Amino acid sequence: MEFRRAILSALTMAFLTSPAPCTAQSMRPEDLAQGKIIVTPRDSPDPHFANSVIVLANYGPSGALGLMIHYKSDLTIQKALTGLKGAEKRTDMVFVGGPVEIPMVLALLRSKSTPEGASHVTGNLYLMTAKQSITTALVGGRPASDLRIFIGYSGWGPGQLEREVRRSGWFIFDYDESIVFDDHPDTLWDRLILKTERRIALSPPPIHAGQPK
Repeated sequence: MEFRRAILSALTMAFLTSPAPCTAQSMRPEDLAQGKIIVTPRDSPDPHFANSVIVLANYGPSGALGLMIHYKSDLTIQKALTGLKGAEKRTDMVFVGGPVEIPMVLALLRSKSTPEGASHVTGNLYLMTAKQSITTALVGGRPASDLRIFIGYSGWGPGQLEREVRRSGWFIFDYDESIVFDDHPDTLWDRLILKTERRIALSPPPIHAGQPK
């Protein structure tokens, strides 16, 4: 019996002292990472990012680059990328990736193999910034379910995004392909924020010192 108690005590201590895994809907700056999806809470103070869902396509000490995956424009790839080979018959819409460098064209591609000229984000997700790599994806007939074209991006300098998270400016979700390539991006923010609020409502209240458990 004493041996069993000792084992249980050791396991409990290991659990309590081990680092907590990064969970969806975190608001801890240390959970930020490349591929994570960040979502603004209700009443975001920054009008540029109100009701935003952004995937962090690049993240590191020098800053972060993200792409809005909820903001579909009213321009087709055919119209937005006139003259670009492979875009002639594309009727799927271009997304607005963010307020920075609006004329700049980027793409996210879901692929099981590394596309030429692409940067690996996480899992099967790749970022393309070069015209040639985007052209290759279009010419190759990559479907809209695996290829998203963006105009502009969202950017943060060193430490900037971390400071915003500390001020409760973003919820952090784990990477999920189904979110990045969601079929109904216009309702994505509403669904994710409801999931977050439901989780918060179901969470037990924190236990304070002196409070009975």
